[in-house]
Amino acid sequence: MSTIPRNKNPYAPLKIGEFKSFIAGRFIFIMGLRMTGTVIGWWMYLLTNSKLALGFVGLAEVIPALSLALYAGHYIDKNEKRNLLLRCIKLYIGCIILFIILSTGFTASHFHHWTIAVLICGVIALTGAIRAFSGPTFSSLISQIVPKDMLPSAAAISSATWLIGSIFGHAAAGFLIAFFGINTTFVLILCFVITGYILLSKLSEKPVFVTTATKTWQSVKEGLNYVFKTKELLGALSLDLFAVLFGGAVALVPVFAIDILHIGAIGFGWLNAAADIGSIITVTFLTVWPLHRSQGRTLFYAVAGFGVCIILFAVSTLFWLSFAALLMSGCMDGISVIIRSTILQLKTPDELRGRVMSVSSMFINSSNELGQFESGVAAKIMGTVSSVIFGGCMTIGVVIFTWFKAPSLRKMEY
Repeated sequence: MSTIPRNKNPYAPLKIGEFKSFIAGRFIFIMGLRMTGTVIGWWMYLLTNSKLALGFVGLAEVIPALSLALYAGHYIDKNEKRNLLLRCIKLYIGCIILFIILSTGFTASHFHHWTIAVLICGVIALTGAIRAFSGPTFSSLISQIVPKDMLPSAAAISSATWLIGSIFGHAAAGFLIAFFGINTTFVLILCFVITGYILLSKLSEKPVFVTTATKTWQSVKEGLNYVFKTKELLGALSLDLFAVLFGGAVALVPVFAIDILHIGAIGFGWLNAAADIGSIITVTFLTVWPLHRSQGRTLFYAVAGFGVCIILFAVSTLFWLSFAALLMSGCMDGISVIIRSTILQLKTPDELRGRVMSVSSMFINSSNELGQFESGVAAKIMGTVSSVIFGGCMTIGVVIFTWFKAPSLRKMEY
């Protein structure tokens, strides 16, 4: 059992000015990015009417993200993180400007819809490369802003911020598409991301812990070795990887919205936001009343519950039941997010944070896009409903397998 000291006030990190700027900037930035993902899913399905195309959207992002992840961790640990993050956001701004251009009437009238779809995937690939650096940098900064005894609370608040931004991004995108169209929505997204950049620029430069000249591959191996020898970390990350890989129904929400539930853009936005609403309910509750025992066992129950909710969503033909199923899946995912992010922050040494967070991003963030690709391919082969049921069953199977293979995670408390 961990004996790491813990500040009992769950709001203590919010008394730190820099942490407040970090949280506000991350909230606005994530909101913009999640709006982007929602708009692209809707836009791509309207352009192509292809489930497989939705899968290729995920593949376009995950290939560069995975390819660069390990090198990104080495680079992050050897460089100042605040300026690196700001450079990443500048590049994101450039990508959003490209989406604005691609969504204009001029582009639609001069290019075939499949050509536009390919160009969209090209820009998405650029965002995947940027994310390989930005995601771990965000996570690594937390420990340099708050003291170690506040890390559990800071991790919970950071997760809650991410989820709230995701909720507003998903839901707002549906409304904005309905009322203003895709192009104007991208312009508004650009404003959000620029605002996030301004807030995050208020952070001070941070010290670099890795100052010795280590060969790139040796540095990468240090991060990988640490994750694989720390069984609690490896087990938590593996659970999330396979749960999202097989149980990620979000990629097919446009298909359910249009072809099965027959709801418009506003309904699509709410359905897309349902899981995040459930997550923030749980994360808010656990931030105020944190878990003090049996966290490892609770993680297993939560991921299994997530799989059950995904199966219920697959068989539903009613909007309210589909919404409720995704809402509950979000509640289960919120528990997983809090436990996993806390384990990650507490178990990682400062000098390895960039590399460990990059390995984490390979497991967690990239699993979303791999899951999107898997969902698109499975839907094409098995049919939409059958593929989602299969994913939910596989998630439950992974939980059962890991329960017996990772006893240290099952018994873990912090």
